[in-house]
Amino acid sequence: MNTPLFIARRIALNRDPSFSRFIIRLAIAATTISVAAMILSLAFINGFQKVISEKVFSFWGHIRIQHFEPFKVSIAEESPIRKNDSIEQNIRVFSQVDDVQAFATKSAILNANATIEGVLFKGVGSGYPFARLDGFLKKGRWLRFPDSSYSSEIVISSHIADQIGIDVGQDLLIYFIQPGEEKPRTRKLKVCGIFKTGIDVYDRTFAMGDIRLIQRLNDWSAEQIGGYEVMLNDYRDMDMLSSVFYQTLPGGWDSRTMQEIYPEIFDWLNLQNTNKYILIAVMTAVALINLITCLIILVLERTRMIGVLKAVGTGNWKIQQIFLFYGSIITLWGIVGGLVLGLGISWLQKRSGFIRLNEEAYYVDRAPVELVWWQVGAVVAGTFLFCFLVLFIPSLVSRRISPSRAVQFR
Repeated sequence: MNTPLFIARRIALNRDPSFSRFIIRLAIAATTISVAAMILSLAFINGFQKVISEKVFSFWGHIRIQHFEPFKVSIAEESPIRKNDSIEQNIRVFSQVDDVQAFATKSAILNANATIEGVLFKGVGSGYPFARLDGFLKKGRWLRFPDSSYSSEIVISSHIADQIGIDVGQDLLIYFIQPGEEKPRTRKLKVCGIFKTGIDVYDRTFAMGDIRLIQRLNDWSAEQIGGYEVMLNDYRDMDMLSSVFYQTLPGGWDSRTMQEIYPEIFDWLNLQNTNKYILIAVMTAVALINLITCLIILVLERTRMIGVLKAVGTGNWKIQQIFLFYGSIITLWGIVGGLVLGLGISWLQKRSGFIRLNEEAYYVDRAPVELVWWQVGAVVAGTFLFCFLVLFIPSLVSRRISPSRAVQFR
């Protein structure tokens, strides 16, 4: 029989009311809260990074290929490039590439109900995969493209719709400012859909329409476009592929990732990683300090028992083992409690979304949850390992207790 384990279990499972039981419960509660906090922080931060990244990439792809213009801001109109089938094929040949779509943008002013609002009109073609944007569509539908001429429909954001007081099915006037012309070119378009991404820079800036309208307004040919947006299967490949694409592009073309175009969004996401590591460090420290304090108190409370065990010939290592097992039992109870609490809150948030957020500040209206099971396993294993190693510190106290003094201890 494993005597240290037997004694540790008898002490831990003792139901007699005592001060040590209160200390044990306090240590278990602290470990439970620490483990739950680490699981929840990882789940929420993973959720934020996944949902917001998907929003950024769904609207603009992962990589943008266009004319090289380093001094233009990200929302400026592009200089035209000519469609190049061989370049498209060279891009599509990579297994990491999911889709390649042509686009163009043009600055415009929307006019409805005596109210005007500036936008960047993003033109896309008939093959554009609107299905990846379905989660953003709040009203109406996406564009329909006629075989001849351009589509006279437009999709605007809910923010812009509120600003100019317009709804699906209503008409508006759109003014395109032409360089070198005194008067803007005007078109009448029907609002066929209203979207909301939750990302301020998108919702306040963009409207979507037919790329053929931009080509006509700019006096471009059907082969001239603003650029290509490239959608990948995995965002982690975008830096590598962007560099590879750049090497194969014609002179005067450029390849940039969305992280380079909208660094402020990704800086915010990367900051969450720092918060994650800080919170995990703090919660681990709380659990360790509580366990050390708890075990020191328990060792002192069991001073007479230690003295008796030493008097009958029990070695120091055997006595240390008792308190190592004791501390491990407390740690395991705390870890199990933390798992139940952390996973339970995560499941509840995923099902009900009861934790609400300010969408303007956080890009989402409710806290997203994304559990990564290897991270949960790492929290459990890491907590137990660190706690077990730290338990050696208070267990060393038992080695310094003299049997003659211990049996007299009150």
